Amino acid sequence: MATEKSLDTLFLETLQDIYFAEKQILNALPKMARAAQSEEGKAGFLKHRDETLSQIERLEQIFKFLGRPARGKTCEAIQGIIAEGEEIMEEYKGTPALDAGLISSAQAVEHYEIARYGTLKSWAGQLGLTDAIPLLDATLQEEIATDRKLTAMGEASVNRKSSKKAS
Repeated sequence: MATEKSLDTLFLETLQDIYFAEKQILNALPKMARAAQSEEGKAGFLKHRDETLSQIERLEQIFKFLGRPARGKTCEAIQGIIAEGEEIMEEYKGTPALDAGLISSAQAVEHYEIARYGTLKSWAGQLGLTDAIPLLDATLQEEIATDRKLTAMGEASVNRKSSKKAS
């Protein structure tokens, strides 16, 4: 007999998905910091690594509220986004466009996280998981703020430095 799929199940599976994603992001951020050419970029990636550690701890609290072990479920989406970022690091190494590419890759990650955390927060409300809502919202707000910082960094200097005028 097939197991009934419910919003509870979907919430747990999505929580496992973002937990896996955060662990992958945690591994990718130091690589991005090393690859970044600007000091601002290096510092930003390292700062976000520290935020990611806190976000993982929040997810672990939610698993605890649910009485479940903190366990990830393979997230092919984040693996693809990270692979694209690694490709940019390799192909644009030493070029003026590298930092713009890193910012673009980081924003793809942020947008994925914003979508996941926004959804989880909404579902937590529907499921009556009131203890999870502020934890999910705190992470959602951090992700939104990081995306805005990346946009500002790109617009302020990186994108101008990396562009070449057509002859």
